[in-house]
Amino acid sequence: MKINEFIKEFEKLIPIKQAEDFDNVGLLCGNQDREISGILVAHDALESVIDEAIEKNFNLVVCFHPIIFSGLKSITGKNYVEKAVLKALENKIAIYAIHTAFDNDYFGVNYKICEILGLKNQKILMPKQNQLKKLQVYVPVDSAENLKNALFQAGAGNIGFYDECSFSINGNGTFRPLDGSNPVTGNLNERENADEVLVSVIFEDFKKNQILSAMKQNHPYEEVAYQLISLDNENHYTGLGRFGDLESEMDEEDFLQFVKEKFDLNVIRHSSLINKKIKKVGVLGGSGASGIKSALSSKCDAYLTGDVKYHDFFSAEDKMLICDIGHFESEQFVTQQLFEILSEKFTIFAIAKTTKKTNPVNYFI
Repeated sequence: MKINEFIKEFEKLIPIKQAEDFDNVGLLCGNQDREISGILVAHDALESVIDEAIEKNFNLVVCFHPIIFSGLKSITGKNYVEKAVLKALENKIAIYAIHTAFDNDYFGVNYKICEILGLKNQKILMPKQNQLKKLQVYVPVDSAENLKNALFQAGAGNIGFYDECSFSINGNGTFRPLDGSNPVTGNLNERENADEVLVSVIFEDFKKNQILSAMKQNHPYEEVAYQLISLDNENHYTGLGRFGDLESEMDEEDFLQFVKEKFDLNVIRHSSLINKKIKKVGVLGGSGASGIKSALSSKCDAYLTGDVKYHDFFSAEDKMLICDIGHFESEQFVTQQLFEILSEKFTIFAIAKTTKKTNPVNYFI
């Protein structure tokens, strides 16, 4: 299997286009037409990870964090980013990063954190906004089923844990072919009446091109009558962070000890204890101070994330316990998650997890 073929199949599982706009995800370097000799899964594609790929004779590194985040004006090996990229290029190793596409995925980073904590009644903390669109298209009755199938195949009609969702209304359409037209039915300059169906389907914005292409390829008319409507509905199955309920409420100190054990932590930075029982917990892996307000709005008793700054802790407003468990520590399960996803989907080449430690933060205890 070539790298571009792998990417096409992998992105059916985790769509790269659901990443945040600021992110740099996908194939970062490498020739996508090369055959894959093996995949090494890592949190960060550092030089040590590239060395391991070389040792294993693997030519694709699938990582969580993008080693190239902002533009490179040169690649001479003068810093840790350039050293990793330069060595990868010299040894014909491709690097593919998933990052916030996996953060936003329903079964991604934050799903696993909630699973580790045993949270029930889970919901997305910050659902994607302005992402959903509705397609309404008019089609002859005898072509409606074929068109719906094509739209479903292209990814339309997926709503949560349901697919092939649509709504249809029967009606009568009119049109008059003019000079230059090539109608399927009807005569030039004569009004035609046709029994038609209005088919409506919902889809995520990033699927628009493939869905419109499928519509036009599978519609019998020369000119397709359709509408695209942007919806204000939140996408409750895609977005950053999650929240849910503990099996039983806990005292704050018991909760902190519980988190420390579950995540194998040396230390937890947290806001002031307010003598509040902890039941509803919000989480956001990585740098998650941006989710504090949403956690408060969702009436979370505690919020777990990383990279919380001094002033961010004041945002708790004595209403919620903010817990900074560390950037890497909150994302520590990602490599295993990606390894399991890849191993189940791709069985024709070797897949391995890196043995290298990539967390740059250390603690003196």
